[in-house]
Amino acid sequence: MSLKHIDTLLVANRGEIACRVMRTAKAMGISTVAVHSAIDRDARHVREADIAIDLGGAKPADSYLRIDAIIAAAKASGAQAIHPGYGFLSENAGFARAIEQAGLVFLGPPASSIDAMGSKSAAKALMEQAGVPLVPGYHGEAQDLETFRAAAEVIGYPVLLKAAAGGGGKGMKVVERESELAEALASARREAQSSFGDARMLVEKYVLKPRHVEIQVFADQHGHCLYLNERDCSIQRRHQKVVEEAPAPGLTPELRRAMGDAAVKAAQAIGYVGAGTVEFLLDERGDFFFMEMNTRLQVEHPVTEAITGLDLVAWQIRVARGEPLPLTQEQVPLIGHAIEVRLYAEDPDNDFLPSTGTLGLYREAQSGPGRRVDTGVAEGDEVSPFYDPMLGKLIAWGDNREEARLRLLAMLDETAVGGVRTNLAFLRRVLAHPAFADAELDTGFIPRHQQQLLPEATALPAAFWQLAAEAFAQGEPLRRKHEDFHSPWGHNGGWRAGLPAEIDLHLACAGERQVVRLRHTAPPAAQLRGERLVVERDGQRRQHLAIRRGDTLYLQYQGELHVISRVDPIAEVEASHSHHGGLTAPMNGSIVRVLVEAGQTVEAGAALVVLEAMKMEHSIRAPHTGTVKALYCGEGEMVAEGSVLVELEEQSL
Repeated sequence: MSLKHIDTLLVANRGEIACRVMRTAKAMGISTVAVHSAIDRDARHVREADIAIDLGGAKPADSYLRIDAIIAAAKASGAQAIHPGYGFLSENAGFARAIEQAGLVFLGPPASSIDAMGSKSAAKALMEQAGVPLVPGYHGEAQDLETFRAAAEVIGYPVLLKAAAGGGGKGMKVVERESELAEALASARREAQSSFGDARMLVEKYVLKPRHVEIQVFADQHGHCLYLNERDCSIQRRHQKVVEEAPAPGLTPELRRAMGDAAVKAAQAIGYVGAGTVEFLLDERGDFFFMEMNTRLQVEHPVTEAITGLDLVAWQIRVARGEPLPLTQEQVPLIGHAIEVRLYAEDPDNDFLPSTGTLGLYREAQSGPGRRVDTGVAEGDEVSPFYDPMLGKLIAWGDNREEARLRLLAMLDETAVGGVRTNLAFLRRVLAHPAFADAELDTGFIPRHQQQLLPEATALPAAFWQLAAEAFAQGEPLRRKHEDFHSPWGHNGGWRAGLPAEIDLHLACAGERQVVRLRHTAPPAAQLRGERLVVERDGQRRQHLAIRRGDTLYLQYQGELHVISRVDPIAEVEASHSHHGGLTAPMNGSIVRVLVEAGQTVEAGAALVVLEAMKMEHSIRAPHTGTVKALYCGEGEMVAEGSVLVELEEQSL
């Protein structure tokens, strides 16, 4: 066959995956085209593209999910091919079909392959015919509550509800008992409809203590298909992956081959072309069960690239052109070990709710051998409530797993994000946990070790406040390069000629307030040098990241980045955004359901309002039995974080 010509590529996505695809395309001499929503016009993927086209709107349905607008953008820009990234339209058969009908090249599998695997129900039926082992479950067409109730009884609780057309944890609910089924099914359907435009569901047995092991497959247009080893993605929260690594710890060559052969068989059964991932549950006995096939490039593909030395996006481009795979199965490398973490704008201390705002600070880990950062943001960018809250990924490679783990810990220590809450400290605690170091992995890792991974907040020690005060008081050094580090004229401490050698600083951090009295010492105990606070004590010198932004200080202390602000003791106490009995929005989002009326009596734990943000639903529940005194929101409204939604009057005894 003659090779297809691709010199301009449109990336129908945003964030880190759009930037990552563009990086390879540019290295191959291919021009890049970005599409963006109205609020993404200044986003990083737009800035890095050669051409950018505005799709309008803000919500995905008004921008990144508009098939006609994306194809029109490709034609207007002269792009011959479209890369879908992941999420959005990446597994939409209609999108792939429309691209082909428009005479363009889709950097993904044929629409027929997406159709075959796009429905989890149909895919499981297909895999059953192909002899791939399945988790017990119901994948039928009937979608009424009674059908799911009967199926769950046969399967046995706990069960897992999953969106038939989805992935990434969207539209997925664990149901422990029959009484929870109706509410969970309704919520999962709404999430599925919002994320994928398809509310169909399936239900499976919820396997206890499983590992999530997936196989990367790749197929060309000439009938060749192979697997590029496996990844362990067991560290998850809300069914979304947080840490991924390759190869999977403890897998024998025989088990790897068996899973790889099953994955290739699955891909060949649907005439697959391009990059795909076959996901399996692996139980404690070493038995594995087919879960689903993702007909796209995965978020975690960098760990596969790290242990093989291959560029999977380059492979996608070459396969789309019509080139054959460059390797045979026997030639696929497996070198060392790689671990990846996903950096999210979310609050681990508040049930991992997404966090929005401006990135007032963004510092990435330094690049180098075995170090990689894939990101879609930069300092000053906005994190909006309309899209997935992932900021980027940190990937470390080493000759062995421990070397990769320690390297990734060092990268996390070099990373700093301010302006939004993140899971940065949480990721560090996961990697540093002895059970993770010993590769004791399964999907229950986070809840099982929750006490260590999500410790209760404790009062900040005096040493922390002293460091913060030193950094605030000094500001930028006054001395010139040749002047003495220990000279009282060479720093901005509290010492002044003819004045008391002390100052009081009023500081606030994480809900705590502290007054710190600084006294001038010579030599000074701490010195701000650029963005590092250098502390000399008992013959030891330690450094802390300390970055000043006006009256805000970002200070790294004991593995966590703290945000400290100066407080004016004369100013009035800032008014609270809520009032007595008010239940507030935990994040920016839209109201999808109002489940109560004013005057209604509700029990503790009852769902009152359902808020949707970043494609996930969050229920606002009654903290106690009471009467709904007032409602301050309606279905379809956009609300800001901290807005009062419901006023609940506690029921008197």
